Amino acid sequence: MEPLSGELTVLREFRESDLDDYLAISGDDRVTEWMAFDSHDRAKAAVVLAGIIERSARDDRPDYMLAVTRRDDDHVVGFARIAPTGRAAKLGYAVHADHWGRGYATDAAKLLLGFAFGTLGVHRVTAAIGPENEASIAVVKRLGFSYEGHLRDHVFTNGGWRDSLLYSILEDEYADRSSARHLAP
Repeated sequence: MEPLSGELTVLREFRESDLDDYLAISGDDRVTEWMAFDSHDRAKAAVVLAGIIERSARDDRPDYMLAVTRRDDDHVVGFARIAPTGRAAKLGYAVHADHWGRGYATDAAKLLLGFAFGTLGVHRVTAAIGPENEASIAVVKRLGFSYEGHLRDHVFTNGGWRDSLLYSILEDEYADRSSARHLAP
């Protein structure tokens, strides 16, 4: 797949040479506190990264787990994932803790929404977010997602069950927001 370029970020396929950058994110407890997996050590990160690269080469690709880089630098500062199932898809993203608050997650998520509703032709995209993850909730709200409900004991991570809040956006809502942005002065 060709890279996707946004205002702040570029989403591209992962490469084996991204291991150190990937580990800096997936091995950081500050980041994985909000994820559906525990922090990785180097060996686990290598296995996971190899799986991401293998899945990206499949004809029946099950998901699009992409490296998030800044527009002016090819080092991975995060990752973003869209996982389609029929006409629906699940959205997820993470940014290295040292880069929080710079708009990278919002920009990457916006790129994936355009890809999901455009190229993949999905009707609905959901995001399940931990109730305490205020920054991620702000991202999906900024992008026009609606709150759908509270999922109890949704994810087992970091030694315990965690609830999730479910948000979604539909293709017509996304199209309306995209049109409104293009019409704004």
